[in-house]
Amino acid sequence: MRKTLVFALALVPAMVLVGQVRADEVGDLKKEVERQYDVLLKMQAKLLELEEGQKKNSAAIAETSATAPAPGSLAEKLQWVEKLRITGDFRYRHENQDFDTRSDERDRQRIRARIKLEADVTDEWSVIFRLASGSSDSPTSTNQTLGESGAGDGFSSKDIWLDLAYADWHPLDGLNVMLGKMDNPFYAAGKHQLIWDGDVTPEGIAAGYAFALSEATSAQVTGGGFWLEENSSGSDAAVWGVQGMLKHKLDDGSHIAGGVSYYDFVRLEGNAFSNLSQKGNTWTGGMYAYDYNILEAFGEYGFKIGDMPFGIYGTHITNTAGGADEDQAWALGCTVNKAKNPGSWQFGYEYRDVEADAVVAGLSDSDFIDGGTGGKGHKFSLAYQLSKNIQAGLTYFMAERHDNRITGYDGQDMNLFQGDIVIKF
Repeated sequence: MRKTLVFALALVPAMVLVGQVRADEVGDLKKEVERQYDVLLKMQAKLLELEEGQKKNSAAIAETSATAPAPGSLAEKLQWVEKLRITGDFRYRHENQDFDTRSDERDRQRIRARIKLEADVTDEWSVIFRLASGSSDSPTSTNQTLGESGAGDGFSSKDIWLDLAYADWHPLDGLNVMLGKMDNPFYAAGKHQLIWDGDVTPEGIAAGYAFALSEATSAQVTGGGFWLEENSSGSDAAVWGVQGMLKHKLDDGSHIAGGVSYYDFVRLEGNAFSNLSQKGNTWTGGMYAYDYNILEAFGEYGFKIGDMPFGIYGTHITNTAGGADEDQAWALGCTVNKAKNPGSWQFGYEYRDVEADAVVAGLSDSDFIDGGTGGKGHKFSLAYQLSKNIQAGLTYFMAERHDNRITGYDGQDMNLFQGDIVIKF
């Protein structure tokens, strides 16, 4: 039927032409019509072939789709990996101690290695873990002395400790609630270490809330409760802390900040702890002679001269618990420039005076006067950024112990030099 229709259509122009041409041209015209008819047949066959191929391709695509993994399954797995962050650092330190309490200077090589894992479990919950080196369970140091006599000499394996393990709940912008063994949540002006050594990671519950009071002024409130010793037969030893701070940005780009902290150490008096060194605090009968309720007022001022940042800070501390004669501590310091980009540098200076019972010695700076309280002196620091993640640093403490009838110190010089290479990843 299709062939007849095609032939009829082809004859229409030919019939029109028949009446207009001579008889001797009819034969040629018939041949031309037959040739065009063959062309049309070939075109029809090609169309049929293309239609058949299209059907086969559609069937193949449907079969492939049926056996392929569910859309998004691989992407979902990759999204979980993206929620994990691994960071860490390695520090190599040469240290020289020149103390009057020793007959000779002491040189030692020390390392610190830390690796940290952070996971965003949900939009509101994160968990953080960190492992760190260290030669003891001291809360104020993650250093490991190479070839340490009697504790890992002779190329022995070194200890790894659980340094952080906590959950961070952040349901609101600026609000963080932390549960576990955590980074110290309290702010320290100029990063001073009169109350807390930089390596202290308290254990318990803390919350911090930062919010804006205006375009130029912000506030931060932090509170926490931490356990020093769990007592199976009585009340636990603990510390409760609260801190409030205000920060105001000035029109010239500088800022001022100030705040107050209060730490109530519960059941220290008449107690002792195996991992907290006495290091200057007054003891009687091998136990703490006084309680420690520490009140701190601090402030800082940050500004620029040209493109160079400067900072000035200060803090004053009083142990308000009463009973102790030596209950005051203070520090003043400054920073110049910022070691951040390769080739940049930073200088710091601090002077401090810490009386014997102003703070808990076993939790304060473990480097100044060989750790603890009852001393005064200078701290100089210089850092140079070698590359994006590598920094060299020099620190020098020029200090002396106070006269103290309890500890037996009588004003000895205790000078310490540290040279560091810190590599972060």
